[in-house]
Amino acid sequence: MSFLEKAKQYTGSDLDQIFFRPMLTGPTAAELGVRILYNLPTPTTVQLWDGQRNILQQYNAAGWTGGAPATKYQKTIDLKRVKAELGFSAADYFSLVYEKIAARADVNMDDLTGSELEQAETALFKQAVAENIRATMWVGDSAAAIGYNTFDGFLKTINAGVPKEAFYNMFYQRTDLEDPEKVVEIFDDLWTSSPARLQDLKADGQLVFFVTADLYHRYEKYLDAKGAEAAYSGCVNGREGLAYHGIPVVDVRLSNYLTATSYHQSFCLLTDRRNLVLAVNTADFPGNEVRMWYNPDEMENRQRALFMAGCDILDETLIAYAYRQ
Repeated sequence: MSFLEKAKQYTGSDLDQIFFRPMLTGPTAAELGVRILYNLPTPTTVQLWDGQRNILQQYNAAGWTGGAPATKYQKTIDLKRVKAELGFSAADYFSLVYEKIAARADVNMDDLTGSELEQAETALFKQAVAENIRATMWVGDSAAAIGYNTFDGFLKTINAGVPKEAFYNMFYQRTDLEDPEKVVEIFDDLWTSSPARLQDLKADGQLVFFVTADLYHRYEKYLDAKGAEAAYSGCVNGREGLAYHGIPVVDVRLSNYLTATSYHQSFCLLTDRRNLVLAVNTADFPGNEVRMWYNPDEMENRQRALFMAGCDILDETLIAYAYRQ
């Protein structure tokens, strides 16, 4: 056997349970680093409640003194129907799928079942779809003619004219990063200039510095320069994760994507993870599916996914942003 010719189609519960839910829940979803709303009814609306701040009162008489009801805010995530397609030459596709199978220790290569082939094919496509969702939620621009234009990403909102007035933003120069200590000044400036409401959320453990790779590397160099055994160990063995004053520093891994956009090529974003929302829906639109098939005319294996996705920033005031000019 040198080709994979069996067609596969996931719809309904199979589309949910086999393909998208494992990708958008649990540890895999945590790698995206933002709040994920999966298969909430469309239009996907997020409710934000702001209770009365002073509800304790002196107990001195009967009656109701609760005042006005709690204020309700809501934001609707604009979901777009999107399509993901991949095509491989039959021989290349065969090699890619079998490489995934051969890497497993529990597989008998002389007796492969259909389920093992299906799992390998599905894993190959899920990896590609997940990475494109991740990239689009940051650099997406629905007004662009080419590129990641299926739905607007977070940077589109941050770089828009009106929201910029709502949050603290600053800029730095390329030459500033010649000194590794400058990155610490950026972190500190964003923290001290951020809204008090954002600083108060630190106790929830959800604040994060989202940074581009250049800032992440400079912060590593800053830590390497510290004269301590931990710094030596980190320099030799690497670090699983960085943090500044208890707030995680996360590399957004967008270097290959930003170069093709007009967005800032270097930036640092301080916010609450729950403030950045990605919504994916596979249930509320007819025709949503994942299909994999072999085209004998072209000798090509093809994969297609149809679903809905979108993202937004819930509260633009809970952001502190720095970028390189």
